[in-house]
Amino acid sequence: MPAEEYPHYIEFRDVSKSFDRPVLIDVSFYADAGKTLAIIGRSGVGKSVTLSHIMGFLKPDKGTIIVAHTDVTKMTEPELRRIRKKVTMVFQSGALFDSLTVGENILFSLELRDDYNEQNKEDVVNGLLNMVDLLHVKDLFPADLSTGYKRAVAIARALAAQPECILYDEPTTMVDPIMSDDLGNVMLRLKRQLGLTSVVVTHDLDLMRKVADSVVFLYKGEAIYFGPVSELSKCEHPHVKQFLAMDRVEIAGKIEEV
Repeated sequence: MPAEEYPHYIEFRDVSKSFDRPVLIDVSFYADAGKTLAIIGRSGVGKSVTLSHIMGFLKPDKGTIIVAHTDVTKMTEPELRRIRKKVTMVFQSGALFDSLTVGENILFSLELRDDYNEQNKEDVVNGLLNMVDLLHVKDLFPADLSTGYKRAVAIARALAAQPECILYDEPTTMVDPIMSDDLGNVMLRLKRQLGLTSVVVTHDLDLMRKVADSVVFLYKGEAIYFGPVSELSKCEHPHVKQFLAMDRVEIAGKIEEV
């Protein structure tokens, strides 16, 4: 369908999904091209399930899902593969090949494409690692890297496919504050320099404030807030107010420790 019919790059329209219990209940939100949407909320509220729906790994029980300006709700697996060339996902684990070096991990993604030759593949690998400030780990193996570095390498590998959109699943979980800030800088750079659309699932409100334009807050399967990040603090829902208050307490504690 033309972009005029589906103006938002990603959109959920009244999406519901149940397993042994309802996980998503009439959830609606959208992300425009070139913008970053954050999905926040406590554990078990459907954040990762939402990403799986965007990738087509799960089908909704009800509602409509738009990805890359296209209705993907009832797409077959071969049809979804075409969409996944435009939208890629950086998993929390990094999902790197342990037996390959960092450079070889990225080169593996390039081997799936036919628009590079042997002479320029090395330049592309170096360029992608430069994009995430990790050229110096090119010859190391994943086992030699910290969790944060593995995630940054996974981002570089995702970029090898030249996607239009990247989905990040908890990119700063189990990462120290300095590396968390570095990852946020990388995500912001990709958005600004490459114009990538992004969806980031996170518990990290500092990351949300740094990289996101809009945010959807999930609670008990429902989207209790969707709108600009700058307006989240004005939300009157008691759970949102409690969530933000707890974040302020954590920040105050960190300041006292310093």
